[in-house]
Amino acid sequence: MLPTTAPPSTSSALTLATLRQQACDRLGAVPTGLAAGSVLSGLARPTAEAEIWRYSRIAKVPLDGLVVALDGAPSTSAPPPIGEPAAVVHLVDGFVRSISVTPQAAEAGLSVLRASSDNAVVTDPQVEGGDLFVDLALATAPDAVVIEAARGCTIPGVIQIINEIASDRAYIASALMVRLAENASVSIVERVVGAGVGSLFTPITQLTVGSGATLRFVSVQELGDQCCQIAHQQCSTGRDATLRSMSVALGGSYARVRTDAVVTEQGGFNELLAVYFGAGHQMHDFRTLQHHIGPRTTSELLFKGAVQDHSQSVYSGLIKIGVDARNAVANQTNRNLLLSPTASVESVPNLEIENNEVKCSHASAVGPVDHDHRYYLELRGVPPEEAERLIVTGFFADVLDRSPVPGVAAALTGVFAEKFGRAHSASAASLSPGAIA
Repeated sequence: MLPTTAPPSTSSALTLATLRQQACDRLGAVPTGLAAGSVLSGLARPTAEAEIWRYSRIAKVPLDGLVVALDGAPSTSAPPPIGEPAAVVHLVDGFVRSISVTPQAAEAGLSVLRASSDNAVVTDPQVEGGDLFVDLALATAPDAVVIEAARGCTIPGVIQIINEIASDRAYIASALMVRLAENASVSIVERVVGAGVGSLFTPITQLTVGSGATLRFVSVQELGDQCCQIAHQQCSTGRDATLRSMSVALGGSYARVRTDAVVTEQGGFNELLAVYFGAGHQMHDFRTLQHHIGPRTTSELLFKGAVQDHSQSVYSGLIKIGVDARNAVANQTNRNLLLSPTASVESVPNLEIENNEVKCSHASAVGPVDHDHRYYLELRGVPPEEAERLIVTGFFADVLDRSPVPGVAAALTGVFAEKFGRAHSASAASLSPGAIA
């Protein structure tokens, strides 16, 4: 069962310097020992015996000996925008390289800031700490990107965030804080890209949606297959507010996203979506908390994944209904396709209910491609590989079609097809005469 998140605090916000010092205290380190260029060593990593890390590859995640990334690595990739940009933020190894905001978005009430000053107010206390990697990210992230939308504003276009991992064998952290005032409306797409051979990337994201506001947030992870990611996302949704969030995981050797989504007040609504596709020896690991605090709150979760070759996926989710969350509605669904007999899936849904006047459901399914579907297509002349590609594409379609930001499905269709083709080519090569076992 996942640990729960405390209700968001209403006390004063914290500065970057305070967050860094508190994180260092928990790590038993001094800030200078975690400065850019330092070598990580002596950190007590968690183990897979802990419930929050069960089924994970935490023992194989690179840590000791990694160098905290320095600024100056050259940018090597910048994916095209999805939708009309309202603003563009480009980070390389956690350092902000550029921020641009359109005049229309700025006039509407959008603020995008680089909070590199130690006195910059970046977050509320609810984001403090959590585990080793949250503390490491808080202690070492060189910049915090703070996005704010003023009361009642609707931001035209989509805020584009490019988070590029350019350095090899490095430890890289980033911090993103999004705060929407009452009745604001914002769309954000984050792209995480880069080879990062032998590197570990630990982004932390805080999404705070004020009363009556609407936030649409999509994160697409396309890292190289020798890079690890351990991400932590904290979400707080207020009275009559809406958060629609989607994660897409395609890359990484071990890529983990932990999402703690709290609906704090009456009428709040959270929708959590994810699609993930593993090949080779990849592992995609999702942990979620749907925490209902206020009455008449709603959360909907739909995660779909496919694994082939020797890849693995893990989903572990908890619906937690608080004692005051009467008439809450929470649904959790995780479905997985096994495309190879050597691939594996773990799916673990959980419920913790402290109020009887609620409606909750959870469902989990793991299975191979339906033989009848494949036979139907092949009977009509569709080659076996193309038939399987069509089935997998259709499997993901209902999630992608619900993307909070229009255009995501179209932008990723080719990416999914390319990955599917690469994986099948690699599988065929591994079975060919003379291939190395």
